[in-house]
Amino acid sequence: MTSSDPGIVFRSDCPSRPILDQIADKWSMMVMTILDEPRRFNEIKRRLDGVTQRVLTQTLRRLERNEMIVRRVLATSPVGVEYSRTPLGESLREPFDRLYAWTVANADEIQARQMDYDRREPAPNR
Repeated sequence: MTSSDPGIVFRSDCPSRPILDQIADKWSMMVMTILDEPRRFNEIKRRLDGVTQRVLTQTLRRLERNEMIVRRVLATSPVGVEYSRTPLGESLREPFDRLYAWTVANADEIQARQMDYDRREPAPNR
């Protein structure tokens, strides 16, 4: 079945939906991208400009729950924690890299189209 197949129905109870929601989340994608090597929490936070501590913590917990990443407690003083990809998380490297490359290659065109659209369409009432 292809994505253009009219028989495809995205049912609300489809098990793929929460998984897609998790891996397609912008912070999850960015975390998975920068975990090219094990990293500590604060290093991840510094590399993700704009993420709050709360959102990063939630993102890391969801990724850990899905076994995309593993959390390892370090025997340091004070105790540290580092995160790294699991083999399952590593399997996302190629599709994420391709999606990122597509995004960078098309960003200027998309932004130009957004500006054209915004000029044509009246702003919604807020």
